Amino acid sequence: MYQLYGEINMGSFKIGGIVLSSAFKRPSTRLYPTVPRKWQDNTRGHVEIDPEQCILCGICSKKCPADALTVDKAARTWTIDRMSCVQCRSCVESCPKQCLVMKNEYTSPNVKKVIDTVNIPEKVKKEE
Repeated sequence: MYQLYGEINMGSFKIGGIVLSSAFKRPSTRLYPTVPRKWQDNTRGHVEIDPEQCILCGICSKKCPADALTVDKAARTWTIDRMSCVQCRSCVESCPKQCLVMKNEYTSPNVKKVIDTVNIPEKVKKEE
């Protein structure tokens, strides 16, 4: 029993040393609201589209594993359900016109479902 008391006492000295050393160090975390987060280049964020380049082929919606994308050729719209998107980048990699990109920003949390619809303008044919 006397030996057990010695182990507990030595353990408290170790913990005390850790507490004292960490009391005089800077925090290892960022102060979020005042120090903005620095996004890395390979960070996945949310999908953005360049409507001028889109040809409404629908490959992005077929490759989306979460069915978050919808392409309507008749209405000429591209729709994304932001809360269903899993930021897997499949749509960006499969787009033949490279009109989809991943922005280094996330969709802000919300209690409502965020669905963005982009109208794709008609291409004007150049007459020669």
